Amino acid sequence: MENQKVFQMSFGKIYPLLVNKATRKGRTPEEVDQVIIWLTGYSPEAIQEAVAREITYWDFFQNAPRLNPERVKIQGTICGVKIQEIQDPKMKEIRYLDKLIDQLAKGKPLEKILHP
Repeated sequence: MENQKVFQMSFGKIYPLLVNKATRKGRTPEEVDQVIIWLTGYSPEAIQEAVAREITYWDFFQNAPRLNPERVKIQGTICGVKIQEIQDPKMKEIRYLDKLIDQLAKGKPLEKILHP
């Protein structure tokens, strides 16, 4: 049931949290967008439109123009759970983005983040 809450959250509310996490560590909103673009295929304009329309977090992923096939190579732990052990495919998509933003906030070069 907890997953359903996450899936139903507004992307318009989550996006600023992702940006804040990265910018507090000296990264830019544009870098956050680059990560999202790489993962989902959205354009910068489409990201802002999704924020404005307040679509659900899950719909943001469900309607992504082109989920990057390389995303399945993303590994590691997020919120104490190994990504590769997440069974729910919806939650796995969300956690891929969480992991990439974590890496960005930790100072990892963008080039290395986008080439798992």
